Amino acid sequence: MMKNYVVESYENYKEEERLSTNNARRIEFLTTVRVLDEFVTDKKKILDCAAGTGIYAFYFADKGHQVTATDITPRHIEVIKNIVSTKPYEMEARVLDATNLSIFEDESYDIVLNMGPFYHLIQEGDREKCFQESLRVLKKGGLLITSYIPRYFVFPYVAMQNDYFLDAKLARQLTETGVIRHDDEKCFWTDTYFSTPEEMEALYHMHGMEVLEHFAQDGATAHFSEKVDGWNDEQFKIWCDYHYSICRQKSLLGASNHVVIIGRK
Repeated sequence: MMKNYVVESYENYKEEERLSTNNARRIEFLTTVRVLDEFVTDKKKILDCAAGTGIYAFYFADKGHQVTATDITPRHIEVIKNIVSTKPYEMEARVLDATNLSIFEDESYDIVLNMGPFYHLIQEGDREKCFQESLRVLKKGGLLITSYIPRYFVFPYVAMQNDYFLDAKLARQLTETGVIRHDDEKCFWTDTYFSTPEEMEALYHMHGMEVLEHFAQDGATAHFSEKVDGWNDEQFKIWCDYHYSICRQKSLLGASNHVVIIGRK
């Protein structure tokens, strides 16, 4: 069986701390749920496809929605099951590849959260499988919510973090292909595909979906995270409110670390 380097990467990384350990990281989650709450109102049946360790799955389950959480990384599902054991509700959680959701029936969910798998599928065919499977299990009129990492954000970010990555070849590779592989000489993460806002909207439209929302989850925050982490609660709230007020601006989408697009089937 082919080794999955994405799984290996996440098995050795504490995903449960990524969106909660500091203010610069929290803004991604806080902005996202603030926007999603505008769409997810009455009780829904939700599939959190590639749930990580469940930060969104638990957010919606705690609000009374019926949530199924899947992820390709066994450690993530183990973490979710351990937390579920402390909750007053049941949540189905299982190890599953987002390109094959055949255990679920057609049109069985009101909402599909695709918050991680898309940008770790470096083959176009696999991304298409992931997208089609998400649509297959989504009810007509339901919402597909996809997160991606913008292509033109990545090189400036990694180059500013470490001079080792200030490399012309790496810049061309990211700009022209949007792909970084685990065995690349200057791989800074794992197998990853970086998209563009235009590509994502075209993908939704190609599948006959109506794009309802397109917003930057964290905006420019990643570029000055130390500054953000030094703010007090009042200062951080001002920044969160400001970011929320501009997060839908098209000029910001390509400059954000993470972006979400929402469409109706």
